[in-house]
Amino acid sequence: MKTKKIIAGMLFIGFCLVSHAQTTNKSKTGDQDNLTKEYFSQIMGVAINTTTSTKLYQFVYDWLGTPYRLGGDSKRGIDCSKFSLAVYENVFNTTIGYNSRNQYDNVTPIRKNDLQAGDLVFFKIRSKSITHVGVYLGDDKFAHASSSKGVMVSSLNEAYWQRYYYNGGRPKKDEDRVMTADVSNYKEDNK
Repeated sequence: MKTKKIIAGMLFIGFCLVSHAQTTNKSKTGDQDNLTKEYFSQIMGVAINTTTSTKLYQFVYDWLGTPYRLGGDSKRGIDCSKFSLAVYENVFNTTIGYNSRNQYDNVTPIRKNDLQAGDLVFFKIRSKSITHVGVYLGDDKFAHASSSKGVMVSSLNEAYWQRYYYNGGRPKKDEDRVMTADVSNYKEDNK
């Protein structure tokens, strides 16, 4: 009888310890996630409540300062459409198209006021066609590969971006996508 009580007591203590350890780990993970969100909120200039995907902000942060290179797709140099493609492949595990026009063909248009972190933003810079794309971060900020400064975070409220803003978009479901490479307009696409 005493042996059963001792075993039951040991099992109860073991259960309590395991339960406490799991609660502590969840608390530490939550604290780390909150610190990460706060850090990226400050770096990217977006409100902490919009930093829903720390994976998105981590990816953008890792690429900040990468120089612009037309047709580039690495940390040695990247252009705007390859940057947005890299974000979608690495953060969202999906492919969205290889140039900004093709990417626009693969999104459902979204009004500027309805943009969410991860949506794409498109621009027509001195052209009737889409010539630039970025990834929306929240609070009117977006990440993109600028031809003058490389990968950076800009505000849609800046006069330049307001002037050339065309539309926002959220990728369509896989079965609704048109995945063609329009290489004939590629150089013109990424000026």
